[in-house]
Amino acid sequence: MNLKKKICMLGVYSVGKTSLVRSFVSSIFDDKYLSTVGVKIDKKLVEIEGQPIEFLLWDIAGEDEHFSVPSSYLRGASGYLLVMDGTRKDTFDRALDLQFRTEDAIGPIPFIVVLNKVDLADEWQIGPQELARLDKMNWTFIKTSAKTGAGVEEAFHKLGQKVLHP
Repeated sequence: MNLKKKICMLGVYSVGKTSLVRSFVSSIFDDKYLSTVGVKIDKKLVEIEGQPIEFLLWDIAGEDEHFSVPSSYLRGASGYLLVMDGTRKDTFDRALDLQFRTEDAIGPIPFIVVLNKVDLADEWQIGPQELARLDKMNWTFIKTSAKTGAGVEEAFHKLGQKVLHP
């Protein structure tokens, strides 16, 4: 029997959470923006260190001025990807705030920071100063592109390792 682990996708609106899940689960990218309403759940069987794990991926609607992630969506999570959009600096500070509120709500669980949209590197607003800040906090971060698939498998795999060895 496989282990089942609930993994949440957290971040503000339009950072690429749904696209990352679609890239990971189905190797698909669609540049039509569809806003997630509430939560969408996908599954993917992965193997981490020889251990089969079924990820239950909770793609939670992005935060904005009208919506905050309900703590009930976070309950039972084994880990989460905290997604930022490298082309929008405001997503950095808002994600930090979201991480602190998440930890307040459910306690410390494994997470990985995902700096998405690396395919648009020349438009990036998150720079060395912000990355140094993540380093200083000892947060693991990975640059990804849901569009090209760069770093996507690595992000989920690294999170899986952290979930197995919290």
